[in-house]
Amino acid sequence: MLTGQGCAGARSCRHGGRLYTWPGGYPGLTGARLACPMDKGDEVRLDRSQMEEAVTAPSATTPAERTRVALDTDDGVEQGSHDEARPVNMNLIYNNSEKWEIGRQILERYTGTPPEGMQKQVLLTNFEYYSERFGRMSDDVVTTRGSAMTARHSERLGVSLINFSVGSPVAALIIEVLATAEPKATLFLGMAGGLHRSLEVGDFVLPTAAIRDEGASKHYMPPQVPALPTFKVQKFVSQIIVEKGHDYRTGVVHTTDTRFWEFNEKFKELLYDERALAIDMETATLFSVGFASKVPIGALLLISDLPLKRGGIKTKDSAGNVFKEHTDVHIEIGLEAMSEIAKRGEHIRHYRW
Repeated sequence: MLTGQGCAGARSCRHGGRLYTWPGGYPGLTGARLACPMDKGDEVRLDRSQMEEAVTAPSATTPAERTRVALDTDDGVEQGSHDEARPVNMNLIYNNSEKWEIGRQILERYTGTPPEGMQKQVLLTNFEYYSERFGRMSDDVVTTRGSAMTARHSERLGVSLINFSVGSPVAALIIEVLATAEPKATLFLGMAGGLHRSLEVGDFVLPTAAIRDEGASKHYMPPQVPALPTFKVQKFVSQIIVEKGHDYRTGVVHTTDTRFWEFNEKFKELLYDERALAIDMETATLFSVGFASKVPIGALLLISDLPLKRGGIKTKDSAGNVFKEHTDVHIEIGLEAMSEIAKRGEHIRHYRW
């Protein structure tokens, strides 16, 4: 049985970033963090079948009614302020009950884990080695495999890990549908090519921003909006790095959707002019879509090659050496940072527009 504050007589309500549609004005919901404006203070008790019926029932509201609900449930503090004359952006997953439900299904289909099976702290990675290493870091790890990704979960550590593969489009997909699990914090453990002459293979980079030279983020945010991480996530990661006696660099990362750019001289000139610290294929997308979807997201990147230096392009042998020498520390830092957030019960506030 689940308890929560009732929204008596309401056809739909928003709680925890989700829009619930109640068939026939069904009163009640679970886990309300903020009081609903229509709340009468009634405590209701729902069994799981009733909750699932309420969440998954087809919406009986019109677009105009959904817009009105989004405006009425705006708390004006954490969720931002709406201009009543301006329509609510129904492309944002938390504004659209139908998109939210399809997103839940995509997350389960692709990872093998439904949203409620995800821990509240999530690590994202591109490499199966990280997933395998995570599986050996706790004796309670549960592994699921969906149609496209592998996920592992440790309740003891309070962390899930998803190997979502490589590239901007799939990065946008996973961070958006992960919103349906309502994670408290998400951290991308990725690899990047070092562009600054001072960087060495094995260095860590905590991005302060990312250049959006990819195609996915434009579907979520206007091009002039910078791609920024959630500061509090980066703060926790930086503390863990220092406590472990390691160093890290901060700066701007260039995110591109072309993998084999190393022989494109015009592109390399652009990188010199930008003064980006490193280059990868996912960071800007994750930051932008995470911001649009209200998912707290940070990144810790491992420098895996130095493509602007002579002989610095990653090869089969050099890639193997990176995994042997550096990746264990990478995942240990990420896991400890996420576990620390879980232990402290940190709340990361996000505005909603």
